[in-house]
Amino acid sequence: MQRQQQLIAEFTRTDQVDPSQQLLGKHQKMALNPFRFLRGSSGLFYADIQSGVLQLPAALLQQVPLTAVMGDCHVSNFGFFTEDGSYGERVIFAPNDFDDACIGHAAWDISRYLVSLLLAADYCRGLKDGKYTNEDIEDLASFQAATSAEAEIAAKSFCKAYLQCCAAVAADPEFRFSTQDDFPKNHVLKPFLKKAIKRSAAGGDFMKKSTLAKSVDFNQRPLQFKNDANKFSRLETERYAQIKHAFAPYVHDEILDIVTRHGAGTGSLNMQRFYLLVGPKEFAADTDLALCQVVEVKQQRRSAPLFFFPDLSPVNRLNDAHLTVDCQRLMQRRPDSVLDEVQFEGAHYLVRSLHHANVDVDPEDVCLHEELPGQSLRQFAEACGHALALAHNRADRRSNRFAKQMLQVMAEHQPALLTACQQYAEQQKQDCQLLAAMLKIDS
Repeated sequence: MQRQQQLIAEFTRTDQVDPSQQLLGKHQKMALNPFRFLRGSSGLFYADIQSGVLQLPAALLQQVPLTAVMGDCHVSNFGFFTEDGSYGERVIFAPNDFDDACIGHAAWDISRYLVSLLLAADYCRGLKDGKYTNEDIEDLASFQAATSAEAEIAAKSFCKAYLQCCAAVAADPEFRFSTQDDFPKNHVLKPFLKKAIKRSAAGGDFMKKSTLAKSVDFNQRPLQFKNDANKFSRLETERYAQIKHAFAPYVHDEILDIVTRHGAGTGSLNMQRFYLLVGPKEFAADTDLALCQVVEVKQQRRSAPLFFFPDLSPVNRLNDAHLTVDCQRLMQRRPDSVLDEVQFEGAHYLVRSLHHANVDVDPEDVCLHEELPGQSLRQFAEACGHALALAHNRADRRSNRFAKQMLQVMAEHQPALLTACQQYAEQQKQDCQLLAAMLKIDS
């Protein structure tokens, strides 16, 4: 009963809804399986670190320098995109979500990723045996799911890749400015890389499958967003003019169209979001489409860790959008072409370009395989470990102290960290069942 009350208190704080009293679509999704539960409960994760439900090794929190962290690090927040935002040409694999970024402990990101890895494998095993369902997944008869033992091996491989990257930075600080832009032909991520390259401005699928193509009606002149009631709402004339006037200084070109975006993401519940179509004022032909991009304007909420750990760094006193922008600029090698923050109508808004070549990687893509699911998951975990270490090491560009200290501390405390994450993954399974019981959903 005490744990149930903790869940109620935390979800009421973050979502303004008591799941025992009122039904919320986000909570219904979270109750479907523990992996979704973890994704939707970042606040609970940090509450559990503060209270000791998740006991991270003290040395990782006390002896490793603070750095810029993602804040909501999990397997679905890594993917492919072009550097420099939509105008870039190089497609890379890296962290792709910084909404909860702040200055914090690297162990937060590492542990949240490890728990998510274990729960992603559990989710895919549940799909195979009918415990969990996903209407978008077709017949899985020919696929095998990564076992719990294989998931644990992948977790160790993630840590190994992370530390190997730290060792490279310790030996040569310039290594932090490298990136992952290619994989061997038999690597699980190679097909996703190819897909992303095709969606870039110079790729063969740009006109059909890029973010721009999915959002914009290319047949309309002047160019405008698609009439998609599930995603977009048109603005009244006066409101359109207000938004255009407020945000025009923060984009590189002319604002060609504006819509309200709704139904995107679970973490930004009740937060205002607009899409701006930006491109040349004198748009002439399809050849100019590569010069256009979608810019997201989103009201920013407080980073999830900071409710529980508000005093770690003076940097975290920046307004919510400013903090996100600064941390993203630190963690990315070449940040988005449009990345800024604006105070508008008493709230802080994040302004950022959306990538043409954005390709996400879902748990089903790496935990299910016709022959070698364990190898598939391990390869993915290694790529994520390397990418996260690069991002963490970029926060301090004056020294390699972070890399050296992390190598020293993890050498002794990695086993305890892995054990803590395994135990917390089991806690998340129990929490998911508690939420399902509150919502009267079979889990």
